[in-house]
Amino acid sequence: MIFSLALFACSPKLQQKTSSVTAIESTEPSPTRVVLGNENFLRNYLHLVKGKRVGLLTNPSGVDHRLRGTADVFAADSSINLVALFGPEHGIRGAIYAGEKVADETDPHTGLPVFSLYGKHRKPTPEMMDLVDVILVDIQDIGVRAYTYIYTMAKVMEAAAQAGKQVIVLDRPNPIGGAQVEGNLVQPDFYSFVGLYPIPYRHGMTIGELALLFNREYGIHCDLKVIPMLGWKRDMLWEDTGLPWVPTSPHVPHWETVLFMSATGTIGELHAVSEGVGYTSPFELIGA
Repeated sequence: MIFSLALFACSPKLQQKTSSVTAIESTEPSPTRVVLGNENFLRNYLHLVKGKRVGLLTNPSGVDHRLRGTADVFAADSSINLVALFGPEHGIRGAIYAGEKVADETDPHTGLPVFSLYGKHRKPTPEMMDLVDVILVDIQDIGVRAYTYIYTMAKVMEAAAQAGKQVIVLDRPNPIGGAQVEGNLVQPDFYSFVGLYPIPYRHGMTIGELALLFNREYGIHCDLKVIPMLGWKRDMLWEDTGLPWVPTSPHVPHWETVLFMSATGTIGELHAVSEGVGYTSPFELIGA
């Protein structure tokens, strides 16, 4: 039997309610589209990495509004001394299937070493940290607790705290908005790499806000800076940002997929029913 959840995503807006998280919103006049943290960084914050060896945690979701990859843009910018890339689940170029270990490699586009943080190591080693002075993070989260990218970021922050290095997070929109928070909290006995901290399943935060939360409330205490977006508001869904969507992983092809995932994402972990992963409509169907 198969149940379709198609009507769930037909509503142009979800009913919103106030979130208690600290907002990172622009106080400047809204542009015609949201200006991403990576774009704001290049405009106004390059001085933060002047004379420093830069590492970058990213993947194909780290792009600007013209769909240019941050790794490629930064590697070509003579004012940024990009020396190493760090890759999360699915790899630096997004070619690896969910859950599969990813090996270190040399990036064929930039020629830079890529250290996998979803393989032998989940956290940068001291030897990796010795190569950089600062690590930038530009990766698109989806607003759901079970996405591993935010915990890879947390592990980078832990390594940076231990090595005395800085982390700079280039903020990006939460595709399902920042005004609605739903779901239970993970209990300590069940912490894992799909639920490392006690945050709601639909957490209502941007990746920059999550970094601030992890750093302040969960004892990381690294030297952290978040580069804000311009023009983003908490009640925005992705369709309101004026930005193109890039699949954040193989089973999140559209931003609307995240709406379904926030409702059905945990069901597949029961291994009793299918939530449509592997079919043309991941998370939109439930079948047994």
